[in-house]
Amino acid sequence: MAQFGLKRSVLRSIMLNFLNFGLAFMLISAERSLKHGESTKESETNNNFFLKAINFLWQSDESGYQHVWPEMEFNWQIVLGSIIGFFGAAFGSVGGVGGGGIFVPMLSLIIGFDAKSATAISKCMIMGAAASTVYYNLKLRHPTIDMPIIDYDLALLIQPMLMLGISLGVAFNVIFADWMVTILLIILFIGTSTKAFFKGVETWKKETILKKEAARRLVSNDAGSGDVEYKPLPGGPNSDPPRDNTDKEITVWENVCWKEFGLLCFVWVAFLALQISKNYTTTCSVAYWVLNLLQIPVSVGVSLYEAVGLYRGWRVIASKGDQGTNWRVHQLATYCAFGVLAGIVGGLLGLGGGFIMGPLFLELGVPPQVSSATATFAMTFSSSMSVVEYYLLKRFPVPYALYFTAVATVAAFIGQHVVRRLIIVFGRASLIIFILAFTIFVSAISLGGVGISSMIGKIERKEYMGFENLCKYEG
Repeated sequence: MAQFGLKRSVLRSIMLNFLNFGLAFMLISAERSLKHGESTKESETNNNFFLKAINFLWQSDESGYQHVWPEMEFNWQIVLGSIIGFFGAAFGSVGGVGGGGIFVPMLSLIIGFDAKSATAISKCMIMGAAASTVYYNLKLRHPTIDMPIIDYDLALLIQPMLMLGISLGVAFNVIFADWMVTILLIILFIGTSTKAFFKGVETWKKETILKKEAARRLVSNDAGSGDVEYKPLPGGPNSDPPRDNTDKEITVWENVCWKEFGLLCFVWVAFLALQISKNYTTTCSVAYWVLNLLQIPVSVGVSLYEAVGLYRGWRVIASKGDQGTNWRVHQLATYCAFGVLAGIVGGLLGLGGGFIMGPLFLELGVPPQVSSATATFAMTFSSSMSVVEYYLLKRFPVPYALYFTAVATVAAFIGQHVVRRLIIVFGRASLIIFILAFTIFVSAISLGGVGISSMIGKIERKEYMGFENLCKYEG
């Protein structure tokens, strides 16, 4: 019954997300029709302000890209930006979402970068925070099962699809109007943050029950009324008592699954080579499309290798306990579909895929610590690839990027250490889920606010230019 409810919840989430994209594509088709109609009958629609507004909302930035890079000097903007970046990286790394939803508004509104440069530096900060978090987690074990805290099989199934989805998301970013991206961002982020919050409440209640049972056992054994020792939630629906591996560390060499790690590195190198090669080809040429299409066999091939292994039983997603041993085709397809969706959202909005992967892993029964660690591990590959591309395209000033990357790196390490201590002291792994929900919600408000203000500013400038041109015409 529980498995049926989980399947129904996952399928409902898939349908809602694809419905959002379907509505967006319908709006695009309608606007294209209006746009073409206006171009063919321009004289008949010059006075139709509704079609003018629709046509303007469809238009992207018509002027050429000109970056805005403020001088790097010690001032209140740097201080305030560093504080916001520090807490954004700390919360984002703990929740496994990166923190891009906080970095981009900070870099645009406070430091003064243009939108594209802010996105590029944000990717540098996400890479630094993710690399620091992965380094911290490499020695840690799963809280209840004798395995690494990073689920390499889960990452190998989803990471190639994530990389493919990012390429699709970048293409959608060109197709979608700015206001569509803003609305999609607000709907998606508020939905995922709400879902994560209720998941945190559910986990909190389970932890409360476990703590009461442990306290009752202490009283029945005449062990006194001391503090209840932290016992993490089981990683799956097995009847064995959970083992507490929360404070257990081993060497990196023993804790890394090198075969899976090597395959992930292969996907990273292949995608990076294809992306760099594509920059030296003519847009929409035969070579351009060949290089784009070559990403499909690379990503699908690696994910299919992992999926076949899971289906046949000679590979296992151990972090799900007994549920990670018996897989069906539709379950594996669901995981891969969500990987693509996370990449599309990341490429479309210029963020890390952790905003989708984190809540997804929690919904599928992965413990909060493993969910955060695995999502951050996957984001390390995608963010580092973006940083290399942005550097070759000279999209960000190196001194600023180095400084804010260092801030994010230190903040992520401190955040991981503090939250890990808090989990051990209070016995509440649900803290990670609440941090995840809070970070996504703040990102929705900040990015949504920036998008709406930018859209209003464009409309006002367009109206001003229209009246100016009208006066010139009448004069």
